Amino acid sequence: MRIINLYRDSFAGLNINSWLLALVQLVNRAGTMVVPFMSMYMTQHIGVSITKAGMVMTCFGLGSIVGAYFGGKLTDRIGFYNLMLFSLIAGGCSYIFISFFENYYLICLATFIASVINESFRPASMAAISAYSNPDTLTRSGSLVRLSVNLGWAFGAAIGGWIASHNYQLLFYVDGITNILAGILIFYKLPRLEIKPKREHSALNKPVNQSAFKDRFYLYFILLTCLFGLCFFQIFTTLPIYLKTELFLSESQIGWVLGINGLFIAAFEMVAVYSLENVRRLRLIALGTFITGLSFVIFNVVTMDAFRLGILSSAIISVGEILAMPFMLVFFMKRSNPSNIGQYASLYTIAYSVAHICGSFSGSAIADHFGFETLWWLVGGLSTLIGLAFLYLDKIESRYPLSVPLNETRLA
Repeated sequence: MRIINLYRDSFAGLNINSWLLALVQLVNRAGTMVVPFMSMYMTQHIGVSITKAGMVMTCFGLGSIVGAYFGGKLTDRIGFYNLMLFSLIAGGCSYIFISFFENYYLICLATFIASVINESFRPASMAAISAYSNPDTLTRSGSLVRLSVNLGWAFGAAIGGWIASHNYQLLFYVDGITNILAGILIFYKLPRLEIKPKREHSALNKPVNQSAFKDRFYLYFILLTCLFGLCFFQIFTTLPIYLKTELFLSESQIGWVLGINGLFIAAFEMVAVYSLENVRRLRLIALGTFITGLSFVIFNVVTMDAFRLGILSSAIISVGEILAMPFMLVFFMKRSNPSNIGQYASLYTIAYSVAHICGSFSGSAIADHFGFETLWWLVGGLSTLIGLAFLYLDKIESRYPLSVPLNETRLA
């Protein structure tokens, strides 16, 4: 009964719009199949090397940077609602178009364009979390959306593995159609919100509207977040190839290994966030970073059945993700306000986009030339250093005060 009450309390007080936003993310992510299987699609279906497959993922990362940058600007200019609607529908069409190409360079170009469109959704969706939630439920609202993302991810990865074992190109159609369905859901179900900042003034009678690019502490945080993402994103790029070529798992088994991550987070993240809300965020992020590195190192030090080893690694990285990512998300929201949240969200998204580029290319190149064992040791070592750096940020955080919060939204 105590456990049931804990789960109930972790969901209590969340408003209907937060639940609707989570539903949109669930529908969208339930079709997430292109990214986790793109490297396998390129090596198994198109027939290119691991390094070339990594370059395709690098193109995705480059598109992510461009999309995140303009997504942040457009969020502050035209509003998160319009941008979410456009990026989902146009992004869904762009995924479908990729399936028409067999030429390596055309696939790179199409992947870049699709990424620009789709990744502009992220800053907008992060602003939406802040706009649709209440100040006292912001952390849990963010986790609710992440829960739906990971439930969708678990479903998409598991079904995607089955689809990939039959026809890789169908992955693009399913991913594209679910994007479009999510856009339709936004149009018909989510109320349109307009952010109206309440202007605060300093002693010099100037409005407080700090640029994210001038928030030095936040820039330190973004650098470490980028490095964390470089390690974490091996789960999407080199890990599927490792599971296929070194552990000899089938596409269906790989789908389950990746899907366990989403199921684990869906089952435990809300309760964990509710229980840890009062713990210092940067300390939790540091612990999550350490654990993320461990999830890759175990491939070098643990001997057991290949499928079970994959599941174990997925479970460990899920713990690291639960401790790090929800609190990273809330960290940037707490430092921003409705006047500049697009900038803060843009930088946060760009950090992961850069990580996707560097992680895809460097991880693939290291695995190709030095082997996966070397790669896993490097990921573990780097994660340890990043975790220590987050602990240092926690120590000096008081020197860098938050920007003035400006929380005021209304129905358009």
